[in-house]
This record gives sequence, C-alpha cells and structure tokens, in this order.
Amino acid sequence: MAESDDIFAEHARQAAEIDADLGVEHIGKVYAEAFLGAAEAAGRTESLMDEFDSLVVDVLDRFPKLEEVLASGFILHKEKAGIIDRVFGARASTVLVGFLKVVSRHERLDCLRAIHRQTHELYDEMRGLVRVRLTTATPVDDALAERIAQRLGSFLGGRPVIEKAVDPELIGGAVVRVDDTVYDGSIATQLGIVREQMIDRSVHEIQSRRDRFRNSAGN
Repeated sequence: MAESDDIFAEHARQAAEIDADLGVEHIGKVYAEAFLGAAEAAGRTESLMDEFDSLVVDVLDRFPKLEEVLASGFILHKEKAGIIDRVFGARASTVLVGFLKVVSRHERLDCLRAIHRQTHELYDEMRGLVRVRLTTATPVDDALAERIAQRLGSFLGGRPVIEKAVDPELIGGAVVRVDDTVYDGSIATQLGIVREQMIDRSVHEIQSRRDRFRNSAGN
C-alpha cells in the first residue's frame, strides 16, 4: 500500500495545482493516471477497474444522495473519510478505499465520474483499444461489426471496439464516431479510404520489388 500512497500523493499534488477553470476532465485525467499507476503497481489493474465500475454503477447511480454528500464542498474530509470507511471498507480493496480518501482530502470527489471516464480512456490506450461508435439506420449483426472493426483498424491506428447504435432517421446508411470526431459521415466512405490505402501499399510494394529486380538484373 505504501507504493500506492506515494503514487496517489504525487498525482494529487499535481491535481491540486490545477485551476478548476481548466475543467473536470483535465483534473480527472491526473487522478486517473494515479489510479492506474497504483493498480499496475498492485498487479490488479483489471480487477480494480471492475471495482471502479461497480462503484459508479452499483453505488453512485443507485444512491444519488450519497454521491451528493461525497461531492459536497460543505462536508469536511474527516466526515467523508468516515463515510468511505463505512460504505466501502468491507466491500472494496484497500487500494480503491485509499484512492477515494486521497481524492476526498484534496476536495475532488465532485470529479469522481470524470476520473472514472478518464481511467477508462487511459486503460483503453494502454491496451491499444479505440472506442468506435457505429450508428446505422438498421441493426448490424456482430459478424458484420467485427468485419468493419477489422477494416477500420489500420485507419484508426488501434484495435477498434465497436459500440453499436441504431438511428432509423440516419441518411447514408451509417456513421462512425471516435470521441467527438465523425469520419466523413459515412462508413462506406471510410471503408473506401481504407481500401484505397491498402491498394496504394500493394502498388508501392510491387513497384519496389520491380525496381529491385531491375537493379539486380542490371548488375
């Protein structure tokens, strides 16, 4: 736990120096890095990610009053630390409980959901995953979604994880969104671009081989 405390303390110091005007997502990223650093140091990254998910889905979503209390600027850290012990002490790991107390000490529990979002984004980056929202006019089966993911992989520079959505009013068949970016509005356009890139690479390889053959023949 000592190593986790050191990681939390350093990142908490950085987060405390961030002007709140920069936004909760920026603050969230600093604490997310601390959480993942401690999780990796403990050798329990995946299980701690599951714990954090459960904290949000099973506790904050179900008990909004508790979230309000934890996020309140009118309640002292000592009181919040006691609440954290009572609510999570027997259910959560010492790493997660310690993390929550560090965040509380620096009065950032109001950023807990942003920290959770940023933790997932950083965890995806660590694993080379790219979250892709595929919206289609009609439902897409898993097999087609997987083929689309494979085609988009080289274009996006990571392994796409497709999140499917249906919008019957969609014009053009489908759209691909990564974060806040929509790629040309149409999946057909994107796949066309990927095909062109693949063809260009093949042509380049053929040309290179032909040049090498000519050079070797000339010698």
